[in-house]
Amino acid sequence: MIRAGSLGHVRAALVLAVLMLSLNSPLARGADIAATQPGVALELYFVDAHSQVDEDVSDLGLIIRRMDAAGVYRTVLAARSGRKPGEVADLAAQHPQRIVPSVRTKSGAFDKNPAKWRKFVQAQVNSGRFRAMAEMLLYHARKGDKAPEVRVYPDDDRVTFALAAAAERGWPFVVHIEFASLSPPERDRFMGGFEALLREHPTLPFLLNHMGQLQPPEAARLIKAHANFHLLTAHTTSVITRESREPWTRMFEGDHLSPAWKELMLTHPDRFVFALDNVWYQHWDAFYLEQVKQWRHALAEVPPSVAHAVAHGNAERLYRLEPRQ
Repeated sequence: MIRAGSLGHVRAALVLAVLMLSLNSPLARGADIAATQPGVALELYFVDAHSQVDEDVSDLGLIIRRMDAAGVYRTVLAARSGRKPGEVADLAAQHPQRIVPSVRTKSGAFDKNPAKWRKFVQAQVNSGRFRAMAEMLLYHARKGDKAPEVRVYPDDDRVTFALAAAAERGWPFVVHIEFASLSPPERDRFMGGFEALLREHPTLPFLLNHMGQLQPPEAARLIKAHANFHLLTAHTTSVITRESREPWTRMFEGDHLSPAWKELMLTHPDRFVFALDNVWYQHWDAFYLEQVKQWRHALAEVPPSVAHAVAHGNAERLYRLEPRQ
């Protein structure tokens, strides 16, 4: 028989035991980045719908550790620079519930030898080891000595090839166009070509990386005009934008969504897909936890159905992933 005076101690012990067990989950380990912040949705988990890793991340285990610490359950991940696609596929084999390996589309042969580039992409697709396709660069402004300019129009044969490969397997097609970095005539040309692709493939989901550097009115227009149009939220937090001179879409005012973006998200929660687009070591190291923390703040201020759709639900639907149990 348990005395009334000791009942409280028993209950406390049971609660402590449950808490200790729960600390083994990525969700609980992710809570530490926001535990001191009132109103933060600690139960929320994330799926990063598009990130990359290069050779400077020498220990790929860092990716899993950062995901655990931040409460990111899955990452759709591609290799780039000196990192081989097979290395990402190997990481996914080790962590099948955490990493979704993505076909690498970036290669030195892309401009110099398109036939070789197509073989490079097709070999990955045919291997059966990949479950998604990384972004297709259409317009990418030069980024100092880190990345050159890429200019590929939407009707280019390479775009047609990659799009067909993705569509055949039911993979969303991720497009990279930096609209704010283009001259007005070029912006119109890329926008016209992009919308033509959206119309020609109405059942294929298109994900525009970095929000296309768009502002709310243009994003709203595309959302209303095309049911298959979605926005990837990569590089929109102040953690990234304050470090960059690039005209990225700035969704945040402090730790809060700006009113215009928040209103658009509330109206169309199915069109916003959480993504970080990590590339460099500093993205995985210094910036990772702060970015997810900022998103937790923002999504704590919208209805739970919207928060869960943006944080993970939309990525799970588009990439046909099982939700976290």
